[in-house]
Amino acid sequence: MMRRIGIFILPLAVFLMPISCSAKTKKYPVIELITSEGTMYIWLYDDTPLHKQNFIKLAKEGFYDKTKFHRVIKDFMIQGGDPNSKDEKLKDEWGQGGPGYTIPSEISSKHYHKKGVLAAARIGDQMNPNRESSGSQFYIVQGLKFNELSLGYVEQQIALATKNPGFKFNEEMRKDYVNFGGTPQLDMQYTVFGEVIKGLEVVDKIAAVQTGPQDQPLNAVEMDVNVLELTAKQFKKKFGFKVPGTAKK
Repeated sequence: MMRRIGIFILPLAVFLMPISCSAKTKKYPVIELITSEGTMYIWLYDDTPLHKQNFIKLAKEGFYDKTKFHRVIKDFMIQGGDPNSKDEKLKDEWGQGGPGYTIPSEISSKHYHKKGVLAAARIGDQMNPNRESSGSQFYIVQGLKFNELSLGYVEQQIALATKNPGFKFNEEMRKDYVNFGGTPQLDMQYTVFGEVIKGLEVVDKIAAVQTGPQDQPLNAVEMDVNVLELTAKQFKKKFGFKVPGTAKK
């Protein structure tokens, strides 16, 4: 019998066309992710365009609606986006589904696994040496706080996994991992393409639910995913800060 292979994250180791418009009327997409544990809002990075555009496309199509967070590991991450999770009869196959395609890797040293980031799940390196991402499955990091000693050990792990003997966390990354937390052991191995900008406490609530076999929540945590199109003024009013990456005034 062929062994089934799920799309997961190891604890250790038709697109949108740009539209020209004035600064006052330009709209910025924000992901609204509604769950039984609360609502979170996610900003998608511009410099991971393949993942950003794909996520927006699927969200607008309703692909994610009624899917579940099918894999939850406290102090690590919460994972969802599998269309199989809409069907209880396919419970043994949750974590194996997708839209039928993968996305080329957009791994960047600029984006790292601090608490609250959105990243793409994928099949492991042996079957996926180019580290292409699942077409739909994603995870949101909860993680843990690290100290300098443990970060040094993680640097060695990443150096081996990425065949980059000189790998080191920069000062900003070290501060975030020490003071804020995350999963640094995943850096440079998965594509990080967004982050929670409001509702981070919802990640903690989902990560705390009781789970059973295959880290599946005993009580389903469903999601509905919407794309909000906000002007810069609307964005600031809703979130209390300016659109990331826009010029300061």
